[in-house]
Parts: sequence; structure tokens; C-alpha cells
Amino acid sequence: MNIWVASQDIADALADLPDGLPTLDCAVYDGKTPLPGPPEEVEIWVPPLVPVPDIPGLLGRMTNLRLLQTVTAGVEPYLPHVPPKAVLCNARGVHDAGTAEWAVGAMIAMLREFPGFTAAQARQEWAYHYTGVLADSTVLIVGYGSIGEALERRLAGFEVEIVRVARTARENVHGQDELPALLPTADVVVLLVPATAGTAGMVDAEFLARMKDGALLVNAARGSIVDTDALLAELRSGRLRAALDVAPVEPLPPGHPLWSAPGVFITPHIAGSTPASLRRVRRLVREQVIRYLTGRPLDNMITGHY
Repeated sequence: MNIWVASQDIADALADLPDGLPTLDCAVYDGKTPLPGPPEEVEIWVPPLVPVPDIPGLLGRMTNLRLLQTVTAGVEPYLPHVPPKAVLCNARGVHDAGTAEWAVGAMIAMLREFPGFTAAQARQEWAYHYTGVLADSTVLIVGYGSIGEALERRLAGFEVEIVRVARTARENVHGQDELPALLPTADVVVLLVPATAGTAGMVDAEFLARMKDGALLVNAARGSIVDTDALLAELRSGRLRAALDVAPVEPLPPGHPLWSAPGVFITPHIAGSTPASLRRVRRLVREQVIRYLTGRPLDNMITGHY
């Protein structure tokens, strides 16, 4: 059975499967090297974190594909192009710890003004002044799924009020239709929604205008969620601040206005790029492959639009 995986680490995790399972012909394809063989023979594909070139063309050639297992929670590059006989599964849960940790760190960094103090340190300047603080804040989590739950657990000791929003309301979680009324109450708004047709550009000028003066926008979702021009207008006015792990174009090119905008902290989509995530990816892929080979139900199957 032919399987392509994203890294040698994942290949190693599949090297000692339980006895009695079919033999795997496992090849590494990271998108940067030539194809390791004919795509037509691949039955399981685990693509890398950074999407490979020409996903539609490659999937179009994978006529024998039966399982497409991503190493990301987001599946938007693959969803429209999955072959009819293949099942698409995501990596829901594996990046929860890293992403939630990044979000907490980004909040503290911006509220306590760490980037400004870093710049002052480079100038050898003792820039004493009061800063903001996370304590007593209201944190609005937009897109309350497994990462949102992980974030709430990590915020438990920070003396904050958590307000939860998901696409549809459930117990203790507001529906997305309630966002307009909730935004003015939040000191920090954290974006964790998936990238779909329904969330593209959802953080527009009207959304941002409803946020309270001095609020912090934290985007650990996707750059497509935010109207960049509207965000730049708010940043330049000084009314809002932002911490972004994602960008409208990645890599964010030199000269892009976000680089020089005031009140913004940018990291290069590294929230989930941690050793913990790598360990959990290996475990997930191994378990999924065993499930597939033994005919057991797969985890994290994507149905419908997401």
C-alpha cells in the first residue's frame, strides 16, 4: 500500500505497526522535493503543514486515494478538490495546546507592552510607565471549539471573564448572531474560527467599529477572516491594537503596510508549530492509519463544508 507523508518523523512513526497489518510503502513528500512516485498509486496522503504546489492538479492525479489526513485543523486548501472516493480528515486537537499558549502569550505581550519595552531595551532606555493588564478583563473567544476550550483552561488563573461564541448557540456558548451585542463588552477579542466562505472577511469595518476603544484583537485563525484595510484604519487611528499569527498573504511580503502599522504584533504563523504539536501529529497519523487498515471508524472526518 502506497502512502505519502509529510516528514521522516511521521514515516518513522509508521515503521513498526502491529503485526498482521498490510505492509506500507511509505514515502516522504514535503512539497519542496520532486514527487516520490506516481500520484496515481497513492492510497493515503498526509500532506505537510505548508500546502504543496498545485493541490488541485496533484489531487486530480490521485485516482486511488482513499484517505487524505491533514496535519492541520484547517482543510480549506484541500476540501474543494478531494477525489470522490477519498475521505478527508483533519488534525483537530493536535495544535490546541500550542495555539492556546500563543494566544495567552500574545495577550500578555500586548497588554503589558513587551514589544515596546524590547525596543526600549535596544535603545538602552529605562522607559518606566504603567501598562495594561489581563486581570479583570473580558476575553471574547470567537470560534469556541477545541482550541477555545484549551485557551479557556489556560486563562483560568488570570482572573478574567470568558465570553464564548460559536457558529450556533449551545449551553454557556453564544451564537454568532449575538456577536454585535457582545463585541462592545470585550477587552480582548480572540479569533479562532475556521476559514470558510461564511467567515471570509467577517471581521470587517463594522465588526471592528463595535469593539471598545483600546481593545485588543488576537487573530490565531486565518488572515482571510479579517478585512486588512479596515484593521489598518483602526490601528493607524490608535483606537485598537492587534496581535496576529496569520496574515492576508503568507509569507507577508516586505513593504506590506501591516509591518509598519502602529499597535500590531506579528508572528509568522507559528502558534501551532511546537514540539508538542509534532508529537501529537505523529500519534494522530499512526492511529488513523491503523484505524484505516483495520476498518475502524476514522477520527476527525470532514463532512459538508467543514
